Amino acid sequence: MGRLVPAVTRAFDILELFLQGDGTLSAPEITRRLGLPRTTTHELVSTLTARNYLVPVPEQPGRYRLGVRTYQLGSRYAEQLDLAAEGRRIAHEIAETCGETVHVALLEDADVIYVAKVDSTHAVRMVSAAGRRLPAHCTAVGKMLLAMLPADELDELLDGRELVGMTPRSITDPDALRTALAEIAVLGVAVEQRESNPDVSCVAAPVRDRTGRVVAALSISVPVVRWDEARENELTALAVRGAGDLSARLGHHGPVR
Repeated sequence: MGRLVPAVTRAFDILELFLQGDGTLSAPEITRRLGLPRTTTHELVSTLTARNYLVPVPEQPGRYRLGVRTYQLGSRYAEQLDLAAEGRRIAHEIAETCGETVHVALLEDADVIYVAKVDSTHAVRMVSAAGRRLPAHCTAVGKMLLAMLPADELDELLDGRELVGMTPRSITDPDALRTALAEIAVLGVAVEQRESNPDVSCVAAPVRDRTGRVVAALSISVPVVRWDEARENELTALAVRGAGDLSARLGHHGPVR
């Protein structure tokens, strides 16, 4: 890597300060937080303002916020993101950590579509595959995504719909499903125990985009012979971490739950 340019580094340091707090800062606050000379701060802030990376806050004299140029760059970055490609990268990282099968899926109507899958290092056959659809109510990723829907959208999706089971443990009663989804919404994670495959349990966490909207879910699937309370807790934390990493790749800041 070549030599870093100090002035450019300091300019980025200033911009990144605006990701904290209420998103507004004064020049003295920037000087204090970064330990810069006052003249350096003034020159950098003036330059960033002239290029529309910062703008004065009209109702708060002497304070600045991020300008339209940062929004334009962020929007262009978001346009270039590919959920499937980013999902595969994160799924590989999580699968390498735990040795189990990792999925990334999104919701379409009442089904989930798997957009990424990385297989376990163990010889276990899974019912899923990238591109395959499964009933959302039978899977951890699907229940996670259903639980994050606004109440009116969930009602529209479930009213009058027959919930077909994939195993004897699948939830096929609408009231029971609504109860389970309400619990998942509070917990921020979903668990499926042999509901889509009689030999597999899963845990899933939500993936959010830069607006905070849930756009996908990431799950870790485990054969029941390797599933117990300790393993569930371990993989739940790992699924949340993976979903958080993928959310960050999509521009989200903050926790995913």
